[in-house]
Amino acid sequence: MKIDKLDKQILEYLVRDARKPFTEIAKDLLVSPGTIHVRVKKMESLGIIKSTSISVDYEKLGFGFIAYVGLYTKRSLSSPDIIELLREVPEVTVAHLATGKYGIFCKIRCRDASHAKDVIFRINDIEGVENTESMISLEESINSNAGLLQLIINE
Repeated sequence: MKIDKLDKQILEYLVRDARKPFTEIAKDLLVSPGTIHVRVKKMESLGIIKSTSISVDYEKLGFGFIAYVGLYTKRSLSSPDIIELLREVPEVTVAHLATGKYGIFCKIRCRDASHAKDVIFRINDIEGVENTESMISLEESINSNAGLLQLIINE
C-alpha cells in the first residue's frame, strides 16, 4: 500500500482537523479540490482512512473518571466471545486482545469511582473472565496520533 507525499500531507491536515474543508486543504497544498477528494476516497478504499471523528471532552459530560482494566481470561479461544460481550458495556471505550498476564486490556470511562466499581463488577461477571485488575488514570496527558503520523510522513 504505497501513498505518496501529497497523500501524507492530506492525512496530516485531516488528523489535525477532520472537518477541514477540502477546498482549504487544496488551497494550502496548491492542488485542486477534486484532487483532494479523489485522494481521500482512494485512501478510504485502501482502508488507510477508516473514519472521521470529533473529539469529545467526556469530563465536561460527567464521564471524567478513567480506569484501565486487565482481564484474566480462562482460555484465549474465549477472547472473541468476551470482546463481543464487552461491546454491550457502554462504559468500555477501548478493548485490546493482549499478550502477557491479561488476555484482554480495556479502558473504561465512568462518572466516579463508585460507577467504575459497578462497571468492573459487570465485566467480572462476563463468562470467560476469571478476574480483573484495575488501574485508575490520574490524568490523560497524551491522546494524539500526531507524532506517529509525523514519523510516517517523514519516512
